[in-house]
Amino acid sequence: MSKPHYPILDGLRGTAALLVVIFHLFEGYFPELPKHPMHHGYLAVDFFYMLSGFVVGYAYDDRWAKGMTIKQFLKIRLVRLHPLVILGTVIGAIAFWFDPFKDNLHFDVWKLVVVALIGFTMLPTPVDVRGWGETHPLDGPCWSLMQEYIANIIYAVFGRKMTKTVLWIVVILSGVVLTVVSVDHGDLGTGWGFGKIKSEFIAGWFYGPGAEGYPNIWVAPVRMMFPFFAGLLLFRAGKLIRVPMAYTVCSLALAALYFFPWYSWNGYFDAVCIIVAFPLILAAGAGGHVSGRWAKLCKFSGDISYPIYIVHYPFIYIYTFWIIKEKPAPSTVIPVACGLFVFFMLLAYAALKLYDEPVRERLKQRFLKFRQSV
Repeated sequence: MSKPHYPILDGLRGTAALLVVIFHLFEGYFPELPKHPMHHGYLAVDFFYMLSGFVVGYAYDDRWAKGMTIKQFLKIRLVRLHPLVILGTVIGAIAFWFDPFKDNLHFDVWKLVVVALIGFTMLPTPVDVRGWGETHPLDGPCWSLMQEYIANIIYAVFGRKMTKTVLWIVVILSGVVLTVVSVDHGDLGTGWGFGKIKSEFIAGWFYGPGAEGYPNIWVAPVRMMFPFFAGLLLFRAGKLIRVPMAYTVCSLALAALYFFPWYSWNGYFDAVCIIVAFPLILAAGAGGHVSGRWAKLCKFSGDISYPIYIVHYPFIYIYTFWIIKEKPAPSTVIPVACGLFVFFMLLAYAALKLYDEPVRERLKQRFLKFRQSV
């Protein structure tokens, strides 16, 4: 008996990826979140994690009984994710080197090579090339991919064997931690760098009274744990929601949450989005049905989601430094941003068809021959 497919989830992954691109284009001109038109666009990362937990359970839960090993699972995931990590890092290195607006115009080429090589491994990079304190300075979104890798390792070692009761405990505890961090910090738009978060409560908790802060990289696993395992739990529970026009409704719901105004209780809003709203959207998307042109749109949206997420940001750096240095008027920024959006779509599609799919196919033939038996 064949598995059910969830095409709307593919479409929603694409919706979230496109909203991330729009968020970053706005961010170049509105770097402060309270002034940003899409105040909560960073929550797309948390939605990605929840989608991933659901999809990983759907794709692999039943394969362990057929003989799939942890090593085989990790190979499959590495082949799926890593080719674009390599490409995104290469594009990031080239974009950095030729960026005419960057501050560090005389950066050592050999240092750049070292940063790129470390970037290929997905490990945090200690060399700060721009002064932004990013863990992955050549392609910023890779910080979230590192957490995706960690989530997959936890799933392979522990998550695949967790009962629903244990999963509930993990989800509840991680949800409490997520809420505390979100409320204390005021938002969850962090986790991407080595910079300090000025939080008296959390700094005091980890480092004792008088501590000034802690590297915000440690917020990243906090953001990953709840949504990933909540998505896995939602898949195993099978509690789906039937709504008409689910793809449209869920896409508009995501956009509405991301554009929701910024208030003093923003930390509570972020936590409620992830803990309450996102599971409902995911359940409605998984329970919906599309066909015809809508199904094709969902497939295209899902196919392009990962490439556009991973290859667009090197050009956001150039765009952002252009705005910082040249201070262009909005009438100039808007057409440039629109042009970049179209360019990102074309680049992502080219990366998918000319690089990602062919490379993954060759890697499958070379390293995943066992897949025929699991």
